[in-house]
Amino acid sequence: MNMKKNKVKKSAPVYIFQTFNYIFLAALVLLCLYPMWYCLMASISNPGAMMRHMGPLLLPKGFSLASYGKVFANPNIISGYKNTIFILVVGVILCLLMTSLGAYVLSRKDLLFRKPLMMIIMFTMFFTGGLIPTYLNLKELHLTNSLWGLIIPFLVNTFNLIILRTSFESIPDSLIEAAQIDGASHWKILISIVLPLSKATLAVMVLYYGVEKWNGWFWASALIRNRELLPLQVILREILLSSTQSMQTGAGAGDTEAIGATIRYATTIVATVPILCVYPFVQKHFTKGVMVGAVKE
Repeated sequence: MNMKKNKVKKSAPVYIFQTFNYIFLAALVLLCLYPMWYCLMASISNPGAMMRHMGPLLLPKGFSLASYGKVFANPNIISGYKNTIFILVVGVILCLLMTSLGAYVLSRKDLLFRKPLMMIIMFTMFFTGGLIPTYLNLKELHLTNSLWGLIIPFLVNTFNLIILRTSFESIPDSLIEAAQIDGASHWKILISIVLPLSKATLAVMVLYYGVEKWNGWFWASALIRNRELLPLQVILREILLSSTQSMQTGAGAGDTEAIGATIRYATTIVATVPILCVYPFVQKHFTKGVMVGAVKE
């Protein structure tokens, strides 16, 4: 027997709300995407034409890769990429390891002084912004002028620790108890049960830590003096500042000054596009991972 589905007719206020919602979201998407589109179009535009251009930009003004040539002609760019990739890969792996260990310990209900520890962590997060190392501390530990100085002091982010701990707490206690009855150690429980059931939240941690490591420049500029150890963001920042100062002071005539008008956009693309390539791989886990790690049933 065929049953006809009764379609619920939407009232006029519902249609108006949905239309307004779609328009608002479409405008929001355009506002978010247009700056990147502008940077891309400006970076491949003819430097002279771009220097004379005013207003919105939908298509490139001519075509030229001179700005990218200037950016990659800097001998420190390649070493900057290598240093950033090292910080990104090694840093994210160690951060996940230490954050997972801390989150697992704090998620155990039989942990001694569990509540006081969580109060200290919450206080650290909301009132001090996390345990921020000082230059003198790092100097005493011989971590200045070293890539390890940009990794070791920042292994655990308090916010990420709380999200991952809450995710671990959402795992049924019966699974943990069954593993303990079978004689599994805490290492075995963490590796075989807890981490596989928290893949979505771990993907979010990879994204958070990855963006943090990729975009980090402040501590690198404060700790690193050897130019061969500088990460990419510091090198690109120097290029951006030098091109801007050259344009403001009028230094460099003709083509050099014109290319300076597009270098700022090329540096933005070079620094942003690689990390954006990570998002498609973790996007499907992002919403689930954040909700699991932020809300406890």
